[in-house]
Amino acid sequence: MRIPASSRHILAAVAVLFLSMPAFSQAPAAEGSLRERLQERRLAKTAAAQPTSLSEATLSPGTHRIELQHGGIKRDYLLFIPASYRPGVPAPLLFAFHGGMGNMNHFADNYGVTLAAETHGSIVVIPNGTGPSGSGRMGTWNAGLCCHWARDNKIDDVGFVGTILSEVSSRLTVDRRRVYATGMSNGAMLAYRVACELSGSFTAIAAVAGTDNTGECRPTRPVSVLHIHARDDERVLFDGGAGPANRDPSKVTDFASVSSTVSRWVSADRCQAQPRRVLSRDGAQCDLYAPCSSGAAVQLCVTEAGGHSWPGATSRRKTTSTALDANQVMWDFFNALPSPR
Repeated sequence: MRIPASSRHILAAVAVLFLSMPAFSQAPAAEGSLRERLQERRLAKTAAAQPTSLSEATLSPGTHRIELQHGGIKRDYLLFIPASYRPGVPAPLLFAFHGGMGNMNHFADNYGVTLAAETHGSIVVIPNGTGPSGSGRMGTWNAGLCCHWARDNKIDDVGFVGTILSEVSSRLTVDRRRVYATGMSNGAMLAYRVACELSGSFTAIAAVAGTDNTGECRPTRPVSVLHIHARDDERVLFDGGAGPANRDPSKVTDFASVSSTVSRWVSADRCQAQPRRVLSRDGAQCDLYAPCSSGAAVQLCVTEAGGHSWPGATSRRKTTSTALDANQVMWDFFNALPSPR
């Protein structure tokens, strides 16, 4: 049978397209990663196309987009409720802050936070930062000395977090002894500021690729700290300073080093000065400073590679470290802490 020339061109184009596609059938790891991403996006899918106030929301398991007014600005956040949540049974609450020039939707879709929270039965709040466009798509956080729009306009992000905490606790049964914060880059810096200024409400934080740039910090009680950082971070340099990947240094700051950040919190939490190695594997190691006052702990986990990224996250734009899974290390750290009274 003779195939018309036009049909042959179509078949050739289809063949080229097929051959250029990723060979998922030949790469089980990639296929597993894809399944995890799809599951994560299903978990992070918002319950309504339009945001609603928390008082009007029907809080079933899943993700809800909530809107509120704070400081004269319309702000919003994603509220994730795990399938295991039962009213009247206290559940942990995790605040998760996206990186600078990011947004809540990208963070929810790509960092595995809600997927891990489902496993650990945790409620998750993923707030949106602010930016010049007002859309929150390229948001930043006022973490003290950094960063950009939020810092320059003195946005009250700490007050925003405190308002969300009060609001969520009024509608859901939150275990106030297990309120945590985590963040990436500028989001990690906000987690440090929250630990400084809302220490009475937060038990622990997990900071990834962002150091403590609060300037002034006076926590009223010990807050446990997990810090995760890559030695080759090209933005928030491991030994301090803003890396060359930051095109406009005025939008960031002369970042504190990892060592000075850890030392600050070892001192603030009155921890044992000499750490002990609690994890050692190819490409990663973790050192624990404990005991500390009131059962707190400070832990530093370092990856040799991965750059400015969230270890274990799936990313199409850069290679992240696979030596650690930041979400697993974070929840192992949180779960090992004694609940404060």
